[in-house]
Amino acid sequence: MKPSLKEIDLYFITDSKLTKKTVLDDIKSAIKAGVKIIQYREKEKPTRIMYEEAKEIKKLCDKNNVLLIINDRIDICQAINADGVHLGNEDMPYKEARKLLKSKKSKENKIIGLTIHNVEEAKKAEKLGADYIGVSPIFETKTKPDAGPPTGLKLIEEVKNTVKIPFVPIGGINLDNINQVIQAGATSAAVISAIITKDDVEAECKKFIEKLQNAQ
Repeated sequence: MKPSLKEIDLYFITDSKLTKKTVLDDIKSAIKAGVKIIQYREKEKPTRIMYEEAKEIKKLCDKNNVLLIINDRIDICQAINADGVHLGNEDMPYKEARKLLKSKKSKENKIIGLTIHNVEEAKKAEKLGADYIGVSPIFETKTKPDAGPPTGLKLIEEVKNTVKIPFVPIGGINLDNINQVIQAGATSAAVISAIITKDDVEAECKKFIEKLQNAQ
């Protein structure tokens, strides 16, 4: 049985441009480390390649009871029957995405996560019906050039005190500042470059998971 969003600690995100190996290698390492949720994030590959890669990732995730979220691409999510999508401010509006993703194979709707940059957006996302929100970017990040200026740790505290749905801080989070993120009120965090640019992805995942589980 796959975990609920409330059980999430490390939210693992792929990036084929940053990895030292391959996306599939990174995912296998993350799963070995105990990651419960993976977001397949691919901005530049052709749709056919994305589809084939996502299909392989879905097999790995299903076999190990790991949630699979597709970044942006509702069509890929539908095609491989992933667990859900994550949408940014410039992606498909939530209401339209929800209509498209109503599952015919299950009584449960797909997961939809939304990126937010302030408390008002967090409130709106919750009101719309988002399953979780990505609080972005906490620190300066080079992984996503259009992420905008850092929101700082204060936004984590504000979001925690404002919404009831799960939230995941993202943006520039690493082993040097993860404790600050936890102290601000987070029990989960999304990490990209601080993990996949390292030689041992499994070991790095375990370090973050240990810190986040201690916080829970």
